[in-house]
Amino acid sequence: MSIPEPQRIPFVKMHGIGNDYVYLDAFAHTIEDPAGLARLVADRQFGIGGDGLILVAPASAPARAKGAAVRMRMFNADGSEGGMCGNGIRCVAKFAIDRGLATAYPLLVETNRGVLSVAWTRGVDGMVAEATVNMGTPILECRGIPAQIEGLAPTARCVEHPLDLDRFGERGWATEAVVRSSMTLVSMGNPHAVFDCNDPWKIDLASIGPSIERCAWFPDRINVHFVAWQSPRECIVRTWERGSGITLACGTGASAVCVAGVLGGRSHDIVAHLPGGSLALSWEGEGAPVFMSGGATEVFAGEFDRATLERSRRDG
Repeated sequence: MSIPEPQRIPFVKMHGIGNDYVYLDAFAHTIEDPAGLARLVADRQFGIGGDGLILVAPASAPARAKGAAVRMRMFNADGSEGGMCGNGIRCVAKFAIDRGLATAYPLLVETNRGVLSVAWTRGVDGMVAEATVNMGTPILECRGIPAQIEGLAPTARCVEHPLDLDRFGERGWATEAVVRSSMTLVSMGNPHAVFDCNDPWKIDLASIGPSIERCAWFPDRINVHFVAWQSPRECIVRTWERGSGITLACGTGASAVCVAGVLGGRSHDIVAHLPGGSLALSWEGEGAPVFMSGGATEVFAGEFDRATLERSRRDG
């Protein structure tokens, strides 16, 4: 019996302050079952490794009419498709500009939360090194997160909402000395729960993250962030991402943290320090978009054969 020739697909591994994805050129290649492929390539033991898969594809006709040159589709490590990825969209801009798929400045990118603008900056090597993204206007009503919380109407906001931490199923995971018992919810195209705390590193994130992510309050699950404010303009953040687990950074999450900070009386311009690096964020308040600035880094490029990845995972 003959063995079929490998179907080689080029890929690029990139990260935005440690939030790493496998990027594919969907202009040149038709990607079948991207959800299943995400599970294969993201596997850090039997695949390429990453927080998920991002396709850089031609924009749809409606998005092209708005000026979009490319489309971003992001899939988490478990195969679920995300609404947006703040660190990923910076790398999409780098991928598209560096490879000549687009030339526009700013670059307009179609995402699942609409067409977003990315202002990019070249480094000394002539390649895109940093980008500032208009992340869009935050969604604050519970029905838009979405969240269904006892005592809050669908049109209400969940801002510094007091809660019993034990409801998340891990009694003793935190104390008042570690976590202040309140929560702010923000959607940036993805849903986010922001908890203020004294020290994010004292949180057993691997235990509490899944409990909050899958709490019945959140019908679409939720991303979880623990934040320690060093000053009104600076904070430390640790993240549990739905579908990916503990990650080194989350751009939409950092944007949500900025919004939660402003709603809590902090600065409109902040620097968020995440395990993978730092992001500069700003939000002027009601009706305004969030702006996020940070790096975009290419790590390496290569090729893979899907059948080989499938055998690797099955036989491993």
